[in-house]
Amino acid sequence: METDCTRHEPPANGGVITPLPAGTRLLHIGPHKTGTTSIQGAMFAVKDRLGAYGVDWPATTRHPMEAALAACARPAMMGDTVPTDQHWTRLLAQVQASGKRTSVVSSEFFADAEDDATIARIVEQLGGDRVHVLITLRPLAKIMPSQWQQYVQNGLRMGYEDWLTHMLRKAPYEKPNPSFWRRHRHDRLVERWVRAVGPQRITVVVVDDRDRGGLMRTFERLLGLPENLLQPVPDTANRSLTLAETEMLRNLNKEFRGNGLPDELYSKLVRNGAVMHMKNACSPSPEDVKISTPGWAVEAAAELGAEMVGRIATMGVRVLGDPALLSAVPPPPVWEAPAEPRVAPEVAAQALYGALAAAAAAPVRHTAPAKSRTVHQTSSRELMRVLGHRCLKKLRGH
Repeated sequence: METDCTRHEPPANGGVITPLPAGTRLLHIGPHKTGTTSIQGAMFAVKDRLGAYGVDWPATTRHPMEAALAACARPAMMGDTVPTDQHWTRLLAQVQASGKRTSVVSSEFFADAEDDATIARIVEQLGGDRVHVLITLRPLAKIMPSQWQQYVQNGLRMGYEDWLTHMLRKAPYEKPNPSFWRRHRHDRLVERWVRAVGPQRITVVVVDDRDRGGLMRTFERLLGLPENLLQPVPDTANRSLTLAETEMLRNLNKEFRGNGLPDELYSKLVRNGAVMHMKNACSPSPEDVKISTPGWAVEAAAELGAEMVGRIATMGVRVLGDPALLSAVPPPPVWEAPAEPRVAPEVAAQALYGALAAAAAAPVRHTAPAKSRTVHQTSSRELMRVLGHRCLKKLRGH
């Protein structure tokens, strides 16, 4: 259904959504784990066809992440390329070149903008009163496991239930990931952007996971695109990790951090080497143990969802979809004896190969003659530190 305190349109599920005016700068800010990657992939795949319908995808990539991070004055993910103002100004120039066509900019990292001044600047630079903000939302209980394993992919060492305890029970709920509630306290996220553009220029879309193509159909109608133009683009690199894969990586993170290895090395060999290759080469099977959220956390997330829905309903923004989904408590799963999460040998081999392949991308150079002490006489901690720094030196040289 559609709920709207200021406009009276037919229900969204009935198929009638008022398209945005031509020339709109549609800014899709996510947040994370709400279908952003699927929309970005689908829009980028038909980038060259959008002009026929008066729509532009100004970014030269599927996801202009560096531009969004630069705009929000946020740092890069661990070990990644540092975003600069040039990334942002280049995207702004491409948006301006859209002229009277509707321009679509999508990055979940815009949800990380911390203050009103930053948000106001982003809106003004993108086109001021031509900007319409689109926010996609999913239930917290579905977001939490996805975000935890994503944080682990970026170096987190904390277990899932411990992480949930910190996020839900330990005020001020900022450790170990202060970005989580900046993104996922959805009522406050909507409120921050309402202060910049007003309620009339914000659309909130509640994503219904039961309707696989629903989000794409909503985008098509908002942009005046033909139905079914946007189609899913397979992206194995964006799949979530299984519990066993996440635990393997989390324990690797402990060793990595405990030995003081540099972030750049983690980015190249682990996140963009081992993890990326593992996700591309191995698909989870039905037997793989998924990340399961304990009942107390599901209930706490549903209570927060209800509170957030209540506040959003008072803001006067357009809401497409069923807000009740954000506070629904899923039925408890049929009890089964808990299976022990195990990493299949093939998965471990692919992860190891990915790290080795990333290391092999740097040419091996002649080093000084080995000193008298052998590898077997060196502690594992010192050995990891030496190997890590040597590998990083080779990668930088490359």
